[in-house]
Amino acid sequence: MKTLRRALDALYLGCGILAAISLVAILLLIVAQMVARWTGEIFPGAAQYAGYAMASASFLAFANALNRGAHIRVSILLNALPPGPKRLLEIWCFAVGAAVAWYFTYYAYWFVYWSWKFNEISQAQDATKLWIPQSVMVLGGAALAIALTDNLMHVLFRGQHRITRDIVQQSHGE
Repeated sequence: MKTLRRALDALYLGCGILAAISLVAILLLIVAQMVARWTGEIFPGAAQYAGYAMASASFLAFANALNRGAHIRVSILLNALPPGPKRLLEIWCFAVGAAVAWYFTYYAYWFVYWSWKFNEISQAQDATKLWIPQSVMVLGGAALAIALTDNLMHVLFRGQHRITRDIVQQSHGE
């Protein structure tokens, strides 16, 4: 089980690192586009590539953000409940969240498959095969689904989720 735990934690961290790299890629693309404009050159597709990187950053960050407590969770009801009903509500929330995430991942996979099958390309200047940036959506969705399922199993068998809270980053309004 420790090997599985390490693998899952590595998956979440790896997705978070890839999301951070995507954000750096956005910065570099925007700077490259600015330099191209200043020098009178053209960087075709820079805006589209930045958009692909933004989607990558968003989807890849989901699982890591969940486990670090960065997602918005309305816990006012959870904090007001006694331990038994609180655990049942957390089970229900993680079960619904995991079901929705797996449902999304399943249909996102088929979306990417058909984009690949029909060889869809971007209508913009970049003419990118769309299945390439779309596949990151499947990876990020699958990582989120795994993270939600992981937390569900943790609540079921250990009684509490694995979401950690960094008190320094929490707002004072909570």
